[in-house]
Amino acid sequence: MIYDPKIIALPGSKISLKDYITNDTGVFKTKEEAKKKLKEDISKLKKLQDKLYAHDKYALLLIFQAMDAAGKDGTIKHVMSGVNPQGCQVFSFKNPSAEELDHDYLWRIYKCLPERGRIGIFNRSYYEEVLIVKVHPELLLRQQLPGISSTQHITNSIWELRYNQINSFERHLVENGTIILKFFLHLSRDEQKKRFLERISNPDKNWKFSMNDINERNYWDDYQRAFEDTLSKTSTEYAPWYIIPADHKWYMRTIVGDIIVHTLESLPLKYPKVNKSKLEEIQKARKILGDKN
Repeated sequence: MIYDPKIIALPGSKISLKDYITNDTGVFKTKEEAKKKLKEDISKLKKLQDKLYAHDKYALLLIFQAMDAAGKDGTIKHVMSGVNPQGCQVFSFKNPSAEELDHDYLWRIYKCLPERGRIGIFNRSYYEEVLIVKVHPELLLRQQLPGISSTQHITNSIWELRYNQINSFERHLVENGTIILKFFLHLSRDEQKKRFLERISNPDKNWKFSMNDINERNYWDDYQRAFEDTLSKTSTEYAPWYIIPADHKWYMRTIVGDIIVHTLESLPLKYPKVNKSKLEEIQKARKILGDKN
């Protein structure tokens, strides 16, 4: 384990993002050192995923939340580059459909949860319901909730209720074998501006540009407060939040990889023992195939 334990949002504490450095590089003196560590962890993750699948008692759910341009896509791409696609699923939760709006906000999440032995990745998640919806409360009106017909009806109690619902939901998942790792990629406003300008200036990155991202930048302070509330209210012993410095992508990816590997290594993962009947079948197959070992 190479990450500073201080990046864990202490359960029950009030989180102020000003207390967390966005441009930290930890124990690494150079980018090359970090990339070497990540390469080693990618190799470990490949073997651990195979054992997770064979053990078939745990599922791993990785949740990524961040401001725009923080590097969620790139982190997922790099850290998970060595895993078997058959045992890994990535979901990106966009605006809910009409069908999804006719259900509670967790309904669409249940359908995407990873099976035992598999890794599920949420690029944005149900936490959008206490982030973007909190910053833009008018979005809540689309959900047709009883007693809420205008933004004047939306009080702090609705967010407190949702924090509690999310905590209960995650506790249920953990108690039934799903390990949850939640990553908040903590990006500075200056670095976000730099990355937006790069998207505009580099033709190969123009496709990433969205005017909506620029507009949302006007709500930076509102989002920071929403993230602080979310981290404070939903970081628990069973599903803690990791606040990852995101100004240096190479460091961010390495730390995320280290946490995932460390978590899987801490599980009692074992390959299933072969019973007597199976051993006899193996011996029979050896004879048929002419194996003299």
